[in-house]
Amino acid sequence: MHPLKRFLPLSRLAALALLVALVLVLAACGGSTVHTGVPGSGARIPLQRATATASAAVTATASATSAPASALTVSYVAIGASDALGFGASDPAHEGYVPRIIARLPSAAHALNLGVSGITIHPSLTRELPDALAAHPTLVTVWMVGNDFRQCTPLPRYTADLDNMLGQLEQTGAQVFVANTPDMSQLPYFKAGAPGGGACVAGAATAQVQALARQWNDAIDPIIAKHHAVLVNLFVSDLASHPEYVSSADGFHPSSLGYARLADLFWDQITAAHAVPSAP
Repeated sequence: MHPLKRFLPLSRLAALALLVALVLVLAACGGSTVHTGVPGSGARIPLQRATATASAAVTATASATSAPASALTVSYVAIGASDALGFGASDPAHEGYVPRIIARLPSAAHALNLGVSGITIHPSLTRELPDALAAHPTLVTVWMVGNDFRQCTPLPRYTADLDNMLGQLEQTGAQVFVANTPDMSQLPYFKAGAPGGGACVAGAATAQVQALARQWNDAIDPIIAKHHAVLVNLFVSDLASHPEYVSSADGFHPSSLGYARLADLFWDQITAAHAVPSAP
């Protein structure tokens, strides 16, 4: 017999062992875990998950084998009032700024919209912030100023609450993006005398409202910087001055186009800070 022929036959037991090992290796390589969301209270807005096309989902799954899971996971939380719920848009569930931001996130991202209509910053510390912290976010947007401004919350009280909120969010290690007040004097609601508003804005002249908005931002902006958050500066934007960006229903909330613009303003800062993974 040729010397090599001794080594060619394999026992049936050895062949079976090889087959089992091969199956196990293939199973390990083919498995993939898809995250479905971040736990939240569900008391206001149910857990939302960023959507994507089937091809994008396949790409995200495939890339998971070549990059750490932590680099691919985004946990997004939105803190806000009726603006976070898209009030004033034709289709709030899809045309608000929060859904528009969610739609731009990676397909496997977790998203939680904690917006509560009519809320001001002080009650949000107990109604929204605990759920935001429990979600272990990597990305947070905060726009919580409109109701406090028009209801004339004392500025020292507002800034103390903002300082408290951002201080706790800073401890999570998340990248936090905070919008200040736009030029409220440009909104039809304030031009009409702010009906139902607080004493500081009711019947106030345009110049007075603008000066008040500047005063608020002079107090807000340093707190954002103090906690290493990123300012989304709405005062210098065209959000309030562009007529088509404002809801005709109340002259106060953004319209569908306004929310699209607001989402862009947030997203510009989010991408500049590399707060979400780049698309493959």
